[in-house]
Amino acid sequence: MAKPIDDKFGTFVPPCERVWEDQASRNTFIDIRKAEADCLLEKAIEQYQIHSFQASLKTFQQALVISRTSKDLQGQGKALGGMGLVYYVIGNYTESIACSHQSLVIARHIQDRMTERQALANLGNAYRHLEDFARAIEFKQQSLVIAQDIADRRGELAALSNLGMLHKAMGDCEQAINHYHQSLIIARELPDLQAEAQVLRNLGNAHHAMSNYAETVHCYEQLLSLIRQIAGRQSEIQILKNLASACHSLGDFNKAIAYQQQRLTIALELQDDYTAEQTLESLGMLHDSLGRHEKALECYEKCLAIAHALQDNQLEQWIIDALKATCCNMGDFARANQYTIK
Repeated sequence: MAKPIDDKFGTFVPPCERVWEDQASRNTFIDIRKAEADCLLEKAIEQYQIHSFQASLKTFQQALVISRTSKDLQGQGKALGGMGLVYYVIGNYTESIACSHQSLVIARHIQDRMTERQALANLGNAYRHLEDFARAIEFKQQSLVIAQDIADRRGELAALSNLGMLHKAMGDCEQAINHYHQSLIIARELPDLQAEAQVLRNLGNAHHAMSNYAETVHCYEQLLSLIRQIAGRQSEIQILKNLASACHSLGDFNKAIAYQQQRLTIALELQDDYTAEQTLESLGMLHDSLGRHEKALECYEKCLAIAHALQDNQLEQWIIDALKATCCNMGDFARANQYTIK
């Protein structure tokens, strides 16, 4: 009776009895083992996608053993490439490079262009984290060329985006922005909202590094719209913080206040006291800089209540100092003397 190799994938194979009797039987055995390895590769990919990285690595290793037994070079190349990817994600860059190099050699030998592109991508990523930027760019450029040759738009998007990160790490923000713009076009063509959000975040950060605050705001505002569709409220809080910071740098304090108010609303909804305190602190400073001292005091007093509830004496003292300074700016010295740690 036929048995499933893996119930999840529903792959059935015949029992392997007397598999060495003749060449036809041998071929059947090889086909069975290849099917088993293919099934394990699919399982490893699923485990990777749900961030079960250790389980994914073990499954890729099992697929590699079976592929070597059946002399399936394509399976070996894919398994080694998958192992290289997992090792990269868990921060073992040396092993990632070793596995990816082996995958690359096999992929080139059998002319498996997709696996070759993935191996090159892995190598580029690993060398980037090791700060070997020359090698990283070399491998990423090769990965990009192959992706374009085989019309792998997702591969092309990844290569361009990673080249952008490479150039930013090297301090060449203009080149980084150029690559990000190209990858953004592809992300929108696919469409891939998650990729688009990541590219917009990277693009905004690159503009911010160049003090292009108007462009930074433009990118972050688009990102905020996407984040509200695809991500949780915690992600929205961070984008609002970045927007407020960029608007502050532009001198648009009122817009910065509006974004901080939105951030505060979400923090209170989530009962995130630390973010609420930080946001109120920022609002206090913004109002103070605009001469709205009463509004600043209102924000600082709310900060003080949170700091007291958190039993953070150091924070309480900082807020009291801010309250006193604001009162002195108003000329209300009597009120300033009222603020002390209770």
